[in-house]
Amino acid sequence: MYSNLKIVLGSNSPRRKEILQWAGLNFNIIPTNYDEILPEQKMSEDEIPAYFATQKALSVKHLIKHDEILITADTLVFLDGIMMGKPTDKADALDKLMALSGKAHKVITGVCMLTHHRQEVFIDTTLVHFKNFDKQELEFYIEHYPVMDKAGAYGAQDWIGVIGIEKLEGSYFNVMGLPMHKVYDYLKYFLDQQ
Repeated sequence: MYSNLKIVLGSNSPRRKEILQWAGLNFNIIPTNYDEILPEQKMSEDEIPAYFATQKALSVKHLIKHDEILITADTLVFLDGIMMGKPTDKADALDKLMALSGKAHKVITGVCMLTHHRQEVFIDTTLVHFKNFDKQELEFYIEHYPVMDKAGAYGAQDWIGVIGIEKLEGSYFNVMGLPMHKVYDYLKYFLDQQ
């Protein structure tokens, strides 16, 4: 519907690119290389992904033109209030997945959308219920799928999500990395403000 908007996706994520394509949007891509380092002050679960998404946007804002809308996002996994970042190695990936096995966890995506005149930051949260995995299933997944670049060491669209997600409370696309239903509404808002 808004295929004429000049959208720039500030992301290295192939999943976010796919989601925007599925939504029928035309866009350009600017890769971001922002180091996700938390500030010293304590932040809540909701604040962390919003902060990272904003920092990504600010790191490439100088590259966008005056008639473009920049979209950046950061997706994090939280289990019992503990952030489950990207794994450091295969052993860490196994530890993370074993911890998530048989439990519900939160996936929170922070999104920053900005132009040279306006900035909006929002989050979306999905509660993901995993089945109980046996160790062999997790080892198979880690060996055959890319897990090192994923928060919580998994992708919902991968084998582990297909066979292991019992229930979602919230947006599936949020778990993939971009809550498109909210992005779409904000795109309408930006268009109305032009």
